[in-house]
Amino acid sequence: MITLGQENAPSTIPVVPALTALSATVTLGLSGSIAGFFYAYACSVMFGLEAIDPRHAVAAMQGINATVRNMAFAPAFFGTPVMALVTALLFACLGRRAASWIMAGAALVYVAGAFLPTLFINVPMNEALARVTVPESLPEAARLWAEYAGPWTRWNTLRTVFSLLALLLVGLALFVARARG
Repeated sequence: MITLGQENAPSTIPVVPALTALSATVTLGLSGSIAGFFYAYACSVMFGLEAIDPRHAVAAMQGINATVRNMAFAPAFFGTPVMALVTALLFACLGRRAASWIMAGAALVYVAGAFLPTLFINVPMNEALARVTVPESLPEAARLWAEYAGPWTRWNTLRTVFSLLALLLVGLALFVARARG
């Protein structure tokens, strides 16, 4: 058991659900994982690419997209909904139904607002950009970059918001589980 809370009001969560909940929190929240990953793009990477010659921006984004799907990224991206659902099931088995529903909600929010848009919108956009030869013409490169970066950034902002909302729900589930909800 892991004790949470103050000395005069202790509450415990068994080790396995506590660890899976912690895993869901870590995969969603650390600056190198999903919420922080999408946030970093939203507040720095895309701004940086907007500030350079669009021919270089297209080439840089092609390079980023060619390497982003890797073994460091995969556990956070794919593991987040799995760990949240496992934790939801464990909370349900412990009779902490409110915490279970909130944790399941975190998984659903993440899948609907971050996972699916990534698979069905951002990745196809990245793959289309990968097939393009970087234009030598500055106006043509600027047009290409604008057509890609605007929509890509809007969808990435959505992924960021939903990932952060999922993180808040994971935190709320832990709080409710502590209160034996």
